[in-house]
Amino acid sequence: MANHKSALKRIRRNEAVRLRNRYQHKTVRNAIKKLRSEEDKKAAEALLPTVVGMIDKLAKKNIIHNNKAANLKSKLMTQVAAM
Repeated sequence: MANHKSALKRIRRNEAVRLRNRYQHKTVRNAIKKLRSEEDKKAAEALLPTVVGMIDKLAKKNIIHNNKAANLKSKLMTQVAAM
């Protein structure tokens, strides 16, 4: 167990950040699933900017890698365009 006050605080902080990152990542994954399952092109086009923004936010905070974010966005845009 940690002996220093700063180490104890760091442990608490790491856990809080981990939970927040996990929540945000799961929320984005659910939004992507919702977009992929969308049948209506108009609804998908309306939802796409929101999902892309969420993906960009994850990449900016290093929750996911920048290349993974780019791949996800590319696949989603291709899918919506092909509807």
